[in-house]
Amino acid sequence: MSLVTTKEMFKVALQKGFAIPAFNIDDLNGLKAIIKGCEELKSPVIIAVTGGSLKFIGKGFVKGIVDLATKNTTIPVALHLDHGKSVELCKECVDLGFTSVMIDASAYDFKENIRQTREVVEYAHKRGVVVESELGAIAGVEDDLMVDDKYGRFTHPLEAKEFVEKTGIDSLAIAIGTAHGAYKFKPDQKPELRFDILDEIHSLLPDTPLVLHGASSVPDESVELLNEYGGKMEKTKGIPLPMLKEATRRGICKINVASDLRIAYTGAFRKALAQKPEVFDYKVFIEKAMDAITERVKFEIINIMGSNGHADDFK
Repeated sequence: MSLVTTKEMFKVALQKGFAIPAFNIDDLNGLKAIIKGCEELKSPVIIAVTGGSLKFIGKGFVKGIVDLATKNTTIPVALHLDHGKSVELCKECVDLGFTSVMIDASAYDFKENIRQTREVVEYAHKRGVVVESELGAIAGVEDDLMVDDKYGRFTHPLEAKEFVEKTGIDSLAIAIGTAHGAYKFKPDQKPELRFDILDEIHSLLPDTPLVLHGASSVPDESVELLNEYGGKMEKTKGIPLPMLKEATRRGICKINVASDLRIAYTGAFRKALAQKPEVFDYKVFIEKAMDAITERVKFEIINIMGSNGHADDFK
């Protein structure tokens, strides 16, 4: 199956009430492991690539390896630029053959965010590529998530409506309490998602696909395995699975996952190294790490996204 646009995916997800998984890749091994898991569960998938991963893999290689990995697949796959930090990078990825790009100008003020997003939309739409943007502040572990008013740093529903109308974007990443990276919350912090804000935004924009970033659950067992075999990852908290499931039920139709896959990969790689010290063929270690990604992908799809079996909706 050839690459599809995320717009096609979101239409089905909104109609049937599930979320499209967006899994980040850093190399060909991760890509193959993700596709394998999605194939086994017949789930559509968005392959997401950040600017850093694009540089690591090589701009000239990304589209090629995705095309090869999906040449004989029976599931819908989209190629997405995740958190494009400049208009120029977004345009470059459109020209490289990505089917979806995200312009992340959320660090700028509202007016400038609209301007940059609109420029990307105009360029991408002329070439059949869909656009995601972000509104609100998706925090990190050191950021204070407590606010004095109802919305604070989170996405304001009325601003979200204005933003979508003025930019023409195809999907909107909102801030309701998730956090980027593996270190989302300190051990003594209580994760909380603002479902009241999500409900308000969804009621104002019922036909706009809403996206959740920073949604890795950072399972204790994955961190413990990594540390058991030489890692030194500090204890942290991710987003609880029931909260992510509830977000999907309330209208979130794309969820991004990156850290959970990286932790699973590294933990399995470390374990394989420790258990086979006589082996120098690194394929042995990589295969174990790839298997860990595949299993994590399947877990996320079944327990959070609910996208298993929905590949057939696109035939």
